[in-house]
Amino acid sequence: MSYVPIIDLNDFLSGHVEKKRRFVKELGDAYHEVGFVIVRNHGISERLIEDLYREVKAFFSLPLEIKLKYERKELNGQRGYVPFGREHAKHTTVPDLKEFFQFGQTVTDGDPIKAEYPDNVWVEELPGFNEVMVNAFRSFEIAGNHLLRAIALYLELPENYFEKKVHNGNSILRAIHYPPITSDPGSALRAEQHEDINLITLLVGASAEGLEILTVEGNWVPVTALPGQIVVNVGDMLQRLTNNRLRSTTHRVVNPPPELWHTSRYSIPFFLHPRSDMRLDCLGSCISLENPRRYEPITAGEYLNERLVEIGLKPAKA
Repeated sequence: MSYVPIIDLNDFLSGHVEKKRRFVKELGDAYHEVGFVIVRNHGISERLIEDLYREVKAFFSLPLEIKLKYERKELNGQRGYVPFGREHAKHTTVPDLKEFFQFGQTVTDGDPIKAEYPDNVWVEELPGFNEVMVNAFRSFEIAGNHLLRAIALYLELPENYFEKKVHNGNSILRAIHYPPITSDPGSALRAEQHEDINLITLLVGASAEGLEILTVEGNWVPVTALPGQIVVNVGDMLQRLTNNRLRSTTHRVVNPPPELWHTSRYSIPFFLHPRSDMRLDCLGSCISLENPRRYEPITAGEYLNERLVEIGLKPAKA
């Protein structure tokens, strides 16, 4: 736990100038050195988290034929149910040992960007599931936007730099079920080592241990948020924007020991994405003789498409 710094979002929101300044530095330095932080007083209610996990477990407990009603193959896994064994890390073809359900942005203010997003998939058998996904999405979005304001200040940008870029952004709330392991998995892991695609990822209270991050020394260390805390890490889009000043750290979910193969694991990350037209071109302030520009110019939408092909959710164009 000591490898990943713990910070208190109340320090940023308190209105106290020195506490806010210290929070910005602690967050930015952690993202520069580690790529992960643990956040307390994040504003996502414990009741909402409990409701979210209850409904998610209820969905994955449904018979497979019912879950498959909510698969939308034409949407390349961006909404609805994605069956076991469909997704893999970009450097391997071995599927992860998981199934998941994806819930996306709901545009309610007449923004034309609504045309870019498919409708969310509503689960008929569990009306509480739909409601809690909407509420959790909004709650994660608010917490994430606070953190982006702090990141902007750390990068010596205007505090509202990300505000319009992420308004009605292409974020995803992903409910993941890692089922019991029923036979020797060989080289397959619950989630093979990878980096996230987006700006930042917010992860609340996984139901079991298993998350590990790769240190700069090449060691794997476990990360577990205690009750009342969330784990928040940098994604590749933010790493790209900052020309590697902020680190998108490799992480994985390892299999439990054999005596616990019979158990499930649940995890619900929120992948905070910008609008598709946001430029991810390296910030000029992050380019220097010591750190020359490492990435070609690209938009968030173009980059997302590339990565969805790499992880097997979207077919490559012929």
